[in-house]
Amino acid sequence: MNIESYTDLIHAAKLQSEPQRLLFVFAKAELPNGYTDTQKHNFEQGQGGALAPVLCVAKLPDEVADFSTLVVESSSTGIDWDIAFVSALGGRGGFAPNNDEATQPLKMMTEKIQGGMIADFLTFDKAGELVALSG
Repeated sequence: MNIESYTDLIHAAKLQSEPQRLLFVFAKAELPNGYTDTQKHNFEQGQGGALAPVLCVAKLPDEVADFSTLVVESSSTGIDWDIAFVSALGGRGGFAPNNDEATQPLKMMTEKIQGGMIADFLTFDKAGELVALSG
């Protein structure tokens, strides 16, 4: 299935043979360490920068069927973010993974994002629109 929207993601997760838990890592755009004047200028114009993970959570698809639910929940933390990276963790035996089982995969996602290895994840902006990032 070609995922072109957040709704497509939820639909695809529900179609899997085993229940899924969605993994979200929220990141904030910032200037990279040792930035140049050009990088600073571009960043101030809304271009470039580095994405630093600031928050993560695992949710069942039904808990976040609408992207606005995710935005409202995240805003209650007081932590600002720009991009949500999303992956899925499949269950087994008809049961979705629990939050404890999602801890290590979330940690690995965070480490990949910090290392710029983002190709395996879907990325959404705060409006719930898919965005293409180069890593």
